[in-house]
Amino acid sequence: MSTEETSRFVRLRVDLVLEVHDDDAVAKAALRRIAEDPELPAGERAPAEGAVTDDTAEALAYLVDPFDLVSEVPGVELQQASWSSERIDYDPDSPDWDLDEDDGADDEEEGGIG
Repeated sequence: MSTEETSRFVRLRVDLVLEVHDDDAVAKAALRRIAEDPELPAGERAPAEGAVTDDTAEALAYLVDPFDLVSEVPGVELQQASWSSERIDYDPDSPDWDLDEDDGADDEEEGGIG
C-alpha cells in the first residue's frame, strides 16, 4: 500500500514573508493578546510582554497561530504545530525567494507540522 492509502495524516508547510509597516501596532496587538490570554500563567506574562515589545518577529509569532489557519476547515483536526519567526533580508527579485522551485529539502529532516 502507498503512504496515501495508509495514512490519514498530512504535513502542510506554509512559508510566509511579511512586510511590517508598523512595529508599534504589531507589538500593541501582541500585548492585547497576552492580556486577554486566560491560559498564560502570571509568571510568564511579564517575560512574554517584554519579548513582544522588544522584537517584532516575536510579536508576530505570538499573533499568528496555526490553529487559526485550519480551525474552520471541515473534516480535519490539528494534531501538532511548530512555528517561529525571524527578521530576514528579503529581495523579491532574488532567485533565492522563488517559491515555485523545489528547495531540495528532505521532508523527514525538517521540523514543522507533523
